[in-house]
Amino acid sequence: MDKATLASFLQPVRLPPDPRVLVGTATSDDAGVVRLTPDLALVQTVDFFPPMVDDAGWFGRVAAANALSDVYAMGGTPHSCVDVLALPDDVPGWIPAEILNGAIEKVVEAGAVLVGGHTITDKELKFGLAVTGTIHPDRIVTNAGARAGDALVLTKPLGSGFLCTALKKEALSDAEALGVMEVMATLNRAASEAMVETGVHAATDVTGFGLLGHACGMADGAGVTFRVRARALPWIAGLDATRIRKFMCGGLKRNLAYGAGGSKVRFAPGVTDDERAVVADPQTSGGLLIAVAPDRLSTLLAGLERRGVATRAVVGEVVERADVALDVV
Repeated sequence: MDKATLASFLQPVRLPPDPRVLVGTATSDDAGVVRLTPDLALVQTVDFFPPMVDDAGWFGRVAAANALSDVYAMGGTPHSCVDVLALPDDVPGWIPAEILNGAIEKVVEAGAVLVGGHTITDKELKFGLAVTGTIHPDRIVTNAGARAGDALVLTKPLGSGFLCTALKKEALSDAEALGVMEVMATLNRAASEAMVETGVHAATDVTGFGLLGHACGMADGAGVTFRVRARALPWIAGLDATRIRKFMCGGLKRNLAYGAGGSKVRFAPGVTDDERAVVADPQTSGGLLIAVAPDRLSTLLAGLERRGVATRAVVGEVVERADVALDVV
């Protein structure tokens, strides 16, 4: 679902204010945060979707990493998870266990536990997790704290939307297929730890709205403009111009439509159609987009490198609010 449609659905919803809610729905952040004590807050999120890969185990790994990522994007620590599983009547009996075992691998890697779940019958298979974590109330990293002058850092390459579409059409080699699944299944734990250690201003994880939608959300939340350099954006290995043009998905078109018209996004004349498409490509379990003060950029990059985060791309900067939320140059 595109951002504009989602906003229209939620517009009539009235949530009563509560002083315990530290992060709610106002800025469409990655997770909700509720204060329990002066020194402890609860981080809660849920995410689930249909398979983007055919391998059941890898689907479980990717879906789990994607759900856990919302807690990491807030700077939190995940502790417990419950699964959400929708199964068609004719699903082979071995599939659910393969999905769950893949997910459990990632939950254990995160230092959390899977304590149960809920299963329904549906026409299409879907899977995900509801995740509960904790954070100190004074150390929450929201998506709305970016400041003019900040550098923008991205911690995973882009292109999973194109490559998953290609994978479904059996247009990737085994090595390329494994590569994109490994990118999506990589936890954002190390990147989150580095940003918390550094002390950054804002962050989000890049998922279905693409870099375009999530950057706009961060910029709007902070009342600033994000200036992103198209040629600085990293691409997942195996993505090229031919595959960009051949394997576009419906979500890409919706994301581009959201940014059309010039009110949200401006593309400089030198930005190619392929580069525009990568900016808007819907990601599954993408990396963190982090806004960090320029005098702490080197500390963040060093922290990412020390923890083995392979992608540490400085992709742009935050500027005073202009006539658009995202300026792609």
